Amino acid sequence: MLIGPSTFTRLCRARADLCELDAPASVASVAAAHGLSPFHFIRQFQAVFGVTPHQLRIEARVELAKRLLAQDHHSVTAVCFEVGCSSLGSFSSMFTRRVGTTPSAYRERLRTQVQVLGVPAGVSGVWTPGCMSLLAMLPASAFRNFREA
Repeated sequence: MLIGPSTFTRLCRARADLCELDAPASVASVAAAHGLSPFHFIRQFQAVFGVTPHQLRIEARVELAKRLLAQDHHSVTAVCFEVGCSSLGSFSSMFTRRVGTTPSAYRERLRTQVQVLGVPAGVSGVWTPGCMSLLAMLPASAFRNFREA
């Protein structure tokens, strides 16, 4: 499916609107705001981004829920309502389908990682793979050239 630059720009703006969870709008209203019919919008959106607008919105909710659960300031119920879900059961099943574990188990796993690694909760950053840290402990004489390292 070929689209023009103006349509691509409208789709990108619509994607940004869909990711904003503060002002939940229906897919039809977002499509209308960007000058596209709802069904045409969904087809073009999926062709360009590889997911439907609804799937994108669910992913944005799950990512926000993961961040809120990692911060450990909110209960699971508070996170449920913060991300825009109307019931704890639907939130828990959506989270479990997408992440593979329940929200409370996800939080517990993060707490265990923080306790074991000694990393303060809420600190986010780039983690170094274990193989790289082990490689750094080897003496330089262990390698004949850069390629072996």
